[in-house]
Amino acid sequence: MMRTALVVGALLLSAGAVIAQQDLVKQNQDTMKANAKNLGAMIAMVKGEKPYDQAAVTAGLAQLEETAKKLPTMFPDSIKGMNPDGGKYEVSPKIWEDKADFKAKIEEFAKVVTEAKPKITDLDTLKVSAPAIGKACGNCHETFRIKKS
Repeated sequence: MMRTALVVGALLLSAGAVIAQQDLVKQNQDTMKANAKNLGAMIAMVKGEKPYDQAAVTAGLAQLEETAKKLPTMFPDSIKGMNPDGGKYEVSPKIWEDKADFKAKIEEFAKVVTEAKPKITDLDTLKVSAPAIGKACGNCHETFRIKKS
């Protein structure tokens, strides 16, 4: 009886850990989708597809800045290889294999967003800063994200 209780307890703990890891992956995916939504809205403004909206730009930059703060802890070893929703992209193992480069790209993204935030006050300043933010996002994606075929 005691052995059965221990086995059941161990299984429940293991299941809880897997669920927590899946929740973290889902949170990461949601964060990246929010980044794409906010940066996409800014790029649409730059292209003239949407009217300039300072409130949307300010909110988008705040969200990107928050992402920059969270990125260093978003990819612990425990989630390596996990992609529970079967999305179009997955995390490259290079995140864990080349942590120094990943950290450098995070720092560059954070720097670009932090420097852009106070400078963007109208469409002209958005046109100057948005491409650099997009490039910083893209540089990380080129190395640390894999598009599924």
